[in-house]
Amino acid sequence: MTSLHRIVFTPSGHEGKVADGATVLEAARQLGVDLDTVCGGRGICGRCQVTPSVGRFAKWAIDAAPDALGAPAAIEVDYHGARPLATGNRLGCAARIGGDVVVDVPAASQVHRQVVRKELALGAVELDPSFRLFYVEVPAAQLGDAASASGALRAAVADQHGIERPAIATRLLVSVHRLLAADEGAVTVAVDQPTDGSAGTIVATWRGYVGSAVGVAVDVGSTTVAGHLCDLGTGEILATAGRMNPQIRFGEDLMSRVSYVMMNPGGDRQLTTAIRTAVDELVGELVAAADITRDRVLEVVLVGNPIMHHVLLGIDPTPLGMAPFVLATDEAVIGAATDLDLDLPNARSYVGPCIAGHVGADTTAAILAEGPHRGERQQLLVDVGTNAEIVLGDRHRQYAASSPTGPAFEGAQISHGQRATAGAVERVRIDRDTLEPRIRVIGSDTWSDEPGFAEATAATGVTGICGSGIIDVIAEMFLAGIIDRNGVVRGELTARSPRLVADGRTFAYVLHGDGASAITVTQNDVRAIQLAKAALRAGIDLLVEHAGSPAVTDIRLAGAFGAHIDPVRALVLGLVPDCPVEGVRSVGNAAGAGAVRALLSRRLRAELEEVAREVVKIETATEPRFQELFVAAMAFPHATAPTPHLAAVVDLPVATASTAAPTGRRRRRDAATTVDPKERT
Repeated sequence: MTSLHRIVFTPSGHEGKVADGATVLEAARQLGVDLDTVCGGRGICGRCQVTPSVGRFAKWAIDAAPDALGAPAAIEVDYHGARPLATGNRLGCAARIGGDVVVDVPAASQVHRQVVRKELALGAVELDPSFRLFYVEVPAAQLGDAASASGALRAAVADQHGIERPAIATRLLVSVHRLLAADEGAVTVAVDQPTDGSAGTIVATWRGYVGSAVGVAVDVGSTTVAGHLCDLGTGEILATAGRMNPQIRFGEDLMSRVSYVMMNPGGDRQLTTAIRTAVDELVGELVAAADITRDRVLEVVLVGNPIMHHVLLGIDPTPLGMAPFVLATDEAVIGAATDLDLDLPNARSYVGPCIAGHVGADTTAAILAEGPHRGERQQLLVDVGTNAEIVLGDRHRQYAASSPTGPAFEGAQISHGQRATAGAVERVRIDRDTLEPRIRVIGSDTWSDEPGFAEATAATGVTGICGSGIIDVIAEMFLAGIIDRNGVVRGELTARSPRLVADGRTFAYVLHGDGASAITVTQNDVRAIQLAKAALRAGIDLLVEHAGSPAVTDIRLAGAFGAHIDPVRALVLGLVPDCPVEGVRSVGNAAGAGAVRALLSRRLRAELEEVAREVVKIETATEPRFQELFVAAMAFPHATAPTPHLAAVVDLPVATASTAAPTGRRRRRDAATTVDPKERT
């Protein structure tokens, strides 16, 4: 009678009795333990490494002897596989159980695990891949064999890896004979893993041993397209790249692109071709950076705002440009990557679900990344861009809205505005006494009043003001009293500083340079920022009202632009409600982070789809209160909302009677003074 031994796997706690001489990998399969393997027990991949524990384990009443797994097998002694064998580890496919034992399965040997990623501020990432790789050796067919080539391959996968026999994708049948005829039938296959627990389908094949496959997560923004190449087996981000969205040539903002489609027959196809080409080129750049061939890409997850979503899928976006803003679909769209004109023969495409006509899959992905739906306290998540998306909520209820901020925050509509490139002003500080500015530009860490600034910027020059610089300079102009709380540039200050100059019937502030090359901030620039920030703040205030006016102390600024906003300056302008300064933080490309999470985890992808269904959409265009909230938000920081937290860290200008509230009438320019010229931040 075969003796049985007790084995306990940690950290899962799975335990059971297995036959003497069974391998740890066989025991793991028997007990349902999460132990990775690609090569099926041939000692090639090194993914099934385990760490045996020795000693007395009272919890399980086990005395684990040093020889409980026997002496290392020859395959372990001579191991030269793809993943180095760590000191003290054994190969689960080779170590045979000869006594009661406790075995630890390291995180690196688990299929479903959390990995910590610093890129994209991902933190811990859950790994629950949609695909598994299996290496098999298919015996050569003999005369009289009844099996087909594809049947032999499917049977080999099932028999050699102890899984249910998978199906095989029809498109692979044309190459299965050639595949099995080479390398003595040594093949690696990728099998998708359906969430319903069914056997799955072989979706890709490669000759010989292949240890990893990859996927791509893409955030298709209206201004930029960012992609991340990820190892589906480890969660590692192998490459990151980005590029400008080529659709900009059809219009700076989304509505102008929709107008282009309306006015130009075939314009929708032009936009679709442009973005699909850009995504395909981005994928090419990513795989080249990682030295990986395109056939190794098994999936592409794409998220974007509703118009990008529709254009990418080849859907006419014009219904999204007019009321009632109805989506063609709000569900995830799954298909072949080749259907999107992506040169990825083995890849599946997954385009994330939208929430409503102006709140897209990028917002859904950002929610997944930041998790307002998992928390106990209210979180405000704001993606600041040409069309700001706003989410407010906790685990009980989430609300979402979009506000038409326009392109001012990204440099458009600003006299010396530009995109965030080398030479653009990104930080500004203005002396409260002299009104003299200090600036810092992209590409240099040196401030303009420090030695070496001219040398540091000689190659690029100072070329304009990018979005974060615009936020900084307007906030600083307000704190210095150059503009009043209604946004009027105070002309009487021309007698105090040469930085204030006449500009037609209004006045402007000279930030850098002089003469024709001077970079100035005009009255129209201030107005453009006021309008943009009022639209954003009104949308936020509307959601706060719908949520029952809770205290909001967790504010997260997302997106490429939001990542560079100074939290104090955001509060000074009134972009977001007053709260402790430490409660306002930038979270970078939350949409991209959410797309990566959805790529790496089937469970999180299901969560993404559930989030999209549960969010309550507030349509700002139909809300009677929006206009009233918009008018109140025009003032700096705000016409009526108190700002005690901001006042604790910054000396705010004192409002005189003439500037107590904004109106539609022109105001005097001598309306603001400062109490203290010293800034406390």
